[in-house]
Amino acid sequence: MAYQITDKCVACGLCKEACPVEAISEGDPCFVIDAGKCVDCGACAGECPSEAIVAG
Repeated sequence: MAYQITDKCVACGLCKEACPVEAISEGDPCFVIDAGKCVDCGACAGECPSEAIVAG
């Protein structure tokens, strides 16, 4: 199950940099994860300072 970015996102971009498969892109108003590309590694969640990324 792919990770998801919640409305706690502050659009810092750290998750996008951490994603090894480039599954994260800029959305409106925050970043979004492409569930088809996400490999459930959790790298993005580990980098998120606002704890906005959840398994999902």
